Amino acid sequence: MKRVVIAGMGFGGIRTARVLAGKGFDVVLVDRNNYHLFQPLLYQVATAGLEQESIAYPVRAMARHWPGTRFHLAEVTGFDFDGRRVLTDNDPIPFDYLVVGAGSVTNYFGLESVERQAFDLKELVDGERLRNHILTAFERAVIEPDPARRRALMTFVIVGGGPTGVEFSGALVELVRYVLAKDYPELSVQAARVVLVEAFDRLLAAMPEELQVYTLEKLRGMGVEVLLNARVVDAGPERVTLHDGAVIPAHTLFWSAGVKAAPLAAALGAPQKAGGRIPVEPDLTLPGRPEVFVVGDMAWLEQDGAPLPMVAPVAMQMGTYAGEAILARERGESLAPFRYRDKGNMATIGRSAAVASAFGMNLRGYAAWVAWLLLHLYYLIGFRNRIVVMLNWIWYYWFHERQVRLITERERAE
Repeated sequence: MKRVVIAGMGFGGIRTARVLAGKGFDVVLVDRNNYHLFQPLLYQVATAGLEQESIAYPVRAMARHWPGTRFHLAEVTGFDFDGRRVLTDNDPIPFDYLVVGAGSVTNYFGLESVERQAFDLKELVDGERLRNHILTAFERAVIEPDPARRRALMTFVIVGGGPTGVEFSGALVELVRYVLAKDYPELSVQAARVVLVEAFDRLLAAMPEELQVYTLEKLRGMGVEVLLNARVVDAGPERVTLHDGAVIPAHTLFWSAGVKAAPLAAALGAPQKAGGRIPVEPDLTLPGRPEVFVVGDMAWLEQDGAPLPMVAPVAMQMGTYAGEAILARERGESLAPFRYRDKGNMATIGRSAAVASAFGMNLRGYAAWVAWLLLHLYYLIGFRNRIVVMLNWIWYYWFHERQVRLITERERAE
């Protein structure tokens, strides 16, 4: 029985496992976490909208329904391609086929001070940590006698005008204006600032212009300060510095301005493109290693003159293709080169407001928001998770209330 090792239980790895389950392979799933994380909703954990458990699902719970698959909790540290082994912090794992989909990490573009000070959202713990920080900032503001420092505690700078930055900005300003304003009557919460900083002249660059304009106007109407053509170049515990020398007094900096391939990409021993991504063949294999597939954010594959974006739909389609390519090879068949089918883009802005561009149609407002809700519920793994998330959304929609306003770990005094 041939063994397929899948390193990384992100969107790509999960899809590969589904294709190969019950097909006569020994499929070994490897990840340093024992769960699959639905990253697109991680910002809602950070803004007290969802419990962290509702957007994660145990890999073993999935594997027990997939014949021929088993899970190893381990950190992949490298690869012995000649010996066909995956090296881990436990024992090496032999393979006949290998699928690597370790995802991406935040790219700070060499800004060391920003990396030290900024929060990001890549791991499950990041959502809880950021929520603790946001709520703790308001607790500190209550007892802060200095008005300037009090306002800095209630100022939140978000860098990056892509979907994550837009969605987090909208969710955060709604949390502040509609929920925390009631929790902290002694504060003038209307003085709180949510500042979205984007280096280019528009938000949601992948969207049509009319949806970009709608997003900008909607966010500003909600109270988000949007700074276009602005770059963050430095940061400290109580300030954020822009490229033109302007300083924003703020105790919270959130970075969503870019990602790069996970450090594991370097262990593949192949030349790396921008962002540390690994160039792959048209069938997603590593050059010179037809038994090794690289999928998701780690893979660099150009289509129509540009590299495919580092987004979940690309990873899912790559994962499915890798599984089908392995099946085809074992049957002695050939498979057409991988081609990504772009089904569109969408982003939610706030309650009853979103934008979506798909199948030649541009939607905005309530219709796009409903489409966004339904699509995310559909792709969320686990029936219980779907019910819990849906109930949280219904509760917030009707009562403008977020129940997960918990500080689960106290920060040390500055």
